[in-house]
Amino acid sequence: MAALPLSPRTIIAVILWMAGALISFSAAALGVRALSQTLGLFDILTLRSATGIIVLLAVATVRPALLADLNAKRLPLHVARNVIHFAATYGWALALTLLPLATVFALEFTMPVWVALLAVLLLGERMTPSRVACVALGFAGALVILKPGLETLQPAALLMLMVAAAFAISVIATKLLTATQSTYAILFWMNLIQLPLNWLGSGPSFWTKVGPEHAWPLAGICLGGLSAHLCLTNAYRHGDATMVVPLDFLRIPLIALIGWRLYDEPLDPFVFLGSALIIAGILWNLRAETRPVPARPA
Repeated sequence: MAALPLSPRTIIAVILWMAGALISFSAAALGVRALSQTLGLFDILTLRSATGIIVLLAVATVRPALLADLNAKRLPLHVARNVIHFAATYGWALALTLLPLATVFALEFTMPVWVALLAVLLLGERMTPSRVACVALGFAGALVILKPGLETLQPAALLMLMVAAAFAISVIATKLLTATQSTYAILFWMNLIQLPLNWLGSGPSFWTKVGPEHAWPLAGICLGGLSAHLCLTNAYRHGDATMVVPLDFLRIPLIALIGWRLYDEPLDPFVFLGSALIIAGILWNLRAETRPVPARPA
């Protein structure tokens, strides 16, 4: 049975939520870039984790029932997921200080390609023709962006590919956790586990380096990170993936324009060409995965 057409109100809601997500993701990236001038990356990530816990506890004061979702039944998987996610987040933040913003975002979009591949290896899911196309076009796009053999190849770009793969492993672990754990529990354990890991890297005295001049970039990385996932989740709540995912790809041209305007970063045609290949593969697979299965004749 074909999906029902979306109402204009629903379409507007999805667009507004995705606009919030795009602005929030960009604010988080700009916050990292600005704070890295005076704070270490571990300092930045410690502040982000601490802010996340404070916000989540504040939410629990309004809805105390959420605390009942916190239990240690899947703690080993939470720990494994967040150690990997911690390393990936640090790599992402480091890449933001070494690469043009558009390159970071473009290579980050190889994550669905890794998920499609790892889901077959780790979850035993079937490798369909559309998933093969997604993986092939994804890696072709990454090669275009990396430009192997040219002088412009940067080790940081290879780091960003590894970051995308690590994020994909985290996504697989999250998928396993959602079978028994609430979203609140997953977010709470994420911040609680990663806070001491980040603090070990930053040291106890980093608070002395934080001043009023850091307020806006801190809001970008701490609140922007939380609001990005909130907006993205609500966008999926109002519309299906076939509508939300293409809008999410607007992150690449948006951050490219921001990097060009604020940091004089060139608009690299290889980044846009490679992004187009990655996006084509993801959309091809998404269209095949969401296509209604025809009913068998009785």
